[in-house]
Amino acid sequence: MDSKKLANYRARARIIKALAHPARLMIVDELAEHRERCVCELTELVGTDMSTVSRHLAQLKEAGIIEDERRGKMIFYRLRVKCLLKFFNCIESVIKCNAESQQKLLM
Repeated sequence: MDSKKLANYRARARIIKALAHPARLMIVDELAEHRERCVCELTELVGTDMSTVSRHLAQLKEAGIIEDERRGKMIFYRLRVKCLLKFFNCIESVIKCNAESQQKLLM
């Protein structure tokens, strides 16, 4: 395999890994729905301590999924790209397909 393709697969894997946690998926969903949120709002949503949410945000930011903006003492987070919602729709289709397959097995 050529090195350019391999680098592309590695970049994809890094992004998918950053999404591979229920709390991070919840954060991305919230940002997609409400455009931007501060850490305190996301902490309340996720239901863990602020340092844990900050680590999740750092992973998402490092992967290029979210960006932040400081306003005074507050930092607000937002999605960098909206196309993630299409990816989530695709995942929902896979879940639905799997459920239908399981349902057929039970009949």
